[in-house]
Amino acid sequence: MSEPQQLQRRLGTFDATAIGLGSMLGAGVFVVFAPAAALAGNLLVLSVLIAGVVAYCNAVASAALAAKYPTSGGTYVYGRNQLGEWPGFLAGWGFVTGKTASCAAMALTFGSYVARDYAVPVAVAAVVALTGVNLLGITRTALLTRILLCMVLATLVFVAVAAWLGPHTAPELAGPPSGNPAGVLPAAGLMFFAFAGYARIATLGEEVKDPTRAIPRAILAALAAAFAIYLLLALLLLNHLGERLAASGTPLLDAVLDSRLAPAAPLVQAGAAAACLGALLALITGVGRTTLAMARERDLPGPLAKVGGTHTVPFVAELAVAVVVILLLLTTNVMTVVGFSSFGVLVYYAVANASAFTLTAHPGYAPRWLNAVGFLGCVVLAFTLPPAPVLTMAAVLAAGVAGRWLVLRLRQHQPKP
Repeated sequence: MSEPQQLQRRLGTFDATAIGLGSMLGAGVFVVFAPAAALAGNLLVLSVLIAGVVAYCNAVASAALAAKYPTSGGTYVYGRNQLGEWPGFLAGWGFVTGKTASCAAMALTFGSYVARDYAVPVAVAAVVALTGVNLLGITRTALLTRILLCMVLATLVFVAVAAWLGPHTAPELAGPPSGNPAGVLPAAGLMFFAFAGYARIATLGEEVKDPTRAIPRAILAALAAAFAIYLLLALLLLNHLGERLAASGTPLLDAVLDSRLAPAAPLVQAGAAAACLGALLALITGVGRTTLAMARERDLPGPLAKVGGTHTVPFVAELAVAVVVILLLLTTNVMTVVGFSSFGVLVYYAVANASAFTLTAHPGYAPRWLNAVGFLGCVVLAFTLPPAPVLTMAAVLAAGVAGRWLVLRLRQHQPKP
């Protein structure tokens, strides 16, 4: 049996950090503060802190595992090697299905920002264009991600300045009573979803130079930067918009409109569009690499493992992801199903923490007790989400498990050559 074709190591630490930070500062940063504030009220900052702690636990677990297993696939590979085939499959299936829905949501958000009346056609065009960029090779992906990240960072700095200048409303927020965990934890679950982009660094492990050193550094650097940005924005938005934050559909845009810099509001819309494109680009890349890894292990159809072309990319997996995303855009109201992606992400990281816990050697930045904290944090946040997305994702996971079990049974009854 021939060895599977390998991807080429072309990314440095800076490129990997940019891809991770570009994923975390995606479309979520432009919308997540409003629903989180509606749940947590004046305790929004506490929700950001909780999400940051859980994200840090998951990040160091992912970093330790990625340094040991520098191949494409992320937690799917880690789970298979450390816990067994079934936990690995659960992580991979949760990631692929949840993040495919997220791809469609990011594309639709982009379409809504640039042409509300033609959101779906514009979203489809964005998926086609960014898939084409990915097929040109991972270095092109990293270059475009850096450009988009610079645009998003400039937009966020502009929003922060606008919120700082005012004018300011009263800082009181309408929300649940202070200290009510029923609001703080679900809000932390939403904020965690915005943090989850560092997984994209791990899924690119086969394409990073000196992965044992570069991947941990890139993951921790991207997370630290995103945490500082989210915490600052939460404080500024609470002070600037007050109780209106919870009801805002576009909180960062509203922060500028209600400031001395209101005439420049179109810059925020352009930044949001860039953020959507950056997140979509990284999502398509990450889902394609995890699909590649699962196909290599025959947990998905074998042709999806094919790597080729001038730029040695998993072109069959990339094209398959793009087709599914476009079908979702054309046939489904994606915004009604994207919630279950949060549950899938938390399941994915629960497996990552459990896998890291079983490592025989733990680096200083990832002690075993931190893996236990991360696992418990993922479980708690997952089951404080609203029931509908939990039940939907549970059904998707169950369907995947049942399908794999059936395929394995059929293989056992096939005559051996």
